Amino acid sequence: MEYITHSPEETEALGADYAASLHPGDVVAFSGDLGAGKTAFTRGVLRGLGYTGRVTSPTFAIANEYDTPGGRVAHFDLYRILDSEALFEIGFEEYLDGSRIVLIEWSENAADILPPQYKTVHIAYGSQPDDRFITTGEVNA
Repeated sequence: MEYITHSPEETEALGADYAASLHPGDVVAFSGDLGAGKTAFTRGVLRGLGYTGRVTSPTFAIANEYDTPGGRVAHFDLYRILDSEALFEIGFEEYLDGSRIVLIEWSENAADILPPQYKTVHIAYGSQPDDRFITTGEVNA
């Protein structure tokens, strides 16, 4: 599916709508340029799952975990991860046990260890400063 949003608030609202399609065990691989809106979309997903606290990018922590009425969520930011070996060292594979929703920003940095089935969200800049082209899909390898 393809969408266009015109503000960070619309990107968050789309994320909140998208949350209705998620269940524990789902892995969502985000891609897009730096600052395109991956965290805004993720913030919307968490709001859509009923989380009311602060949502920030885990750029330095690598992962943040949230308990929501829609299930436990692990939010990864792999911007600083250079290879998948570093993810094994932090126990990444344990997050793929099916008990939580896993949201992964900069997923291309872990492409070789993503599960055979996962959802995708790609966010690209539009022609206006706040416009975003958002494409959602699924991979079934």
